[in-house]
Amino acid sequence: MSEVDWLSHLLQIIAVTGQLEVRCAYGAPWRVAWSKAAANEIPYHVIVKGRAILEDPETRAERELVSGDIVLLPHGAAHVLHDGSGQTPIRTHESVGSAGWMLSENDAQGEQLDLLCGRFFVAPPHDRLIRNYLPTNLVARSMDGHAEEGIGSASNQLAGLVGLMRMESAGDRAGGRAILNALSSALFTLVLRAASQSEEAPEGLLALAGNPRLAPAISAMFADPARPWKLPDLANLCGMSRATFMRQFQDKLGRSALDLLTDLRMSLAANELKKPAISTEAVAETVGYQSVSAFRHVFAERMGMTPGEWRRQAHNDK
Repeated sequence: MSEVDWLSHLLQIIAVTGQLEVRCAYGAPWRVAWSKAAANEIPYHVIVKGRAILEDPETRAERELVSGDIVLLPHGAAHVLHDGSGQTPIRTHESVGSAGWMLSENDAQGEQLDLLCGRFFVAPPHDRLIRNYLPTNLVARSMDGHAEEGIGSASNQLAGLVGLMRMESAGDRAGGRAILNALSSALFTLVLRAASQSEEAPEGLLALAGNPRLAPAISAMFADPARPWKLPDLANLCGMSRATFMRQFQDKLGRSALDLLTDLRMSLAANELKKPAISTEAVAETVGYQSVSAFRHVFAERMGMTPGEWRRQAHNDK
């Protein structure tokens, strides 16, 4: 694996799985509401054809989504999708296929929508990394019309993946559920790749990874988080002074480099603590702490429980 492949390093730490749950085939007017998701769940929606309005039910803020758009809600926020007409939605009827996902339809003759809806599942306690470092809403476009980007661009790869999901969800074929769940997991990675490569990368980790001046630091931390990194070391990788590095990192991420490094180490530690044969002292050393008492203090502060409590909880959840 390339040392600059921060995303693969992240997904080695954080296990993410996905599943398609509903395919919506609606004519306007229509409206669908989702309540707040569980802490370890990330809802997603793919606009295969048509358009939709994404609305925050608390602030009433709206965003138009068009064919090819994929929206993730990393914080699991409550949200509404509708056609934007303000008219009373037509009643829907649902059927469940043998693959396990639901087809939801209405009989309206207005503007047509083809929508795929599902969820990603993040193994705890890594959901806190997602909430801390990804935006509330994350939108990527699977086709943007820039032919010069070529077949290998993230947007074109997303378009191909969405096409596969659409075809696989069109019938009840052998292995369909397993294939759709695997494609959903790949969707998560490709959306993060596309967002980080966008000219308008959102705030947080994706904006940081997409910044060529700061990318060397994030790549180094993800590749070897246990290394005793100091701020001057990370600044030198980026060709900056310590003060400039700290300011730019904070501006892009909203947190310091040492905050990110500590959170990466604690997520690694949570994975290691699941192994019954490794001691807490050995885990502390593995993630870069010479003092086990210092490690225990930081783990409890960041994770809300001691290493021993987390180990017992993880064991009981098996």
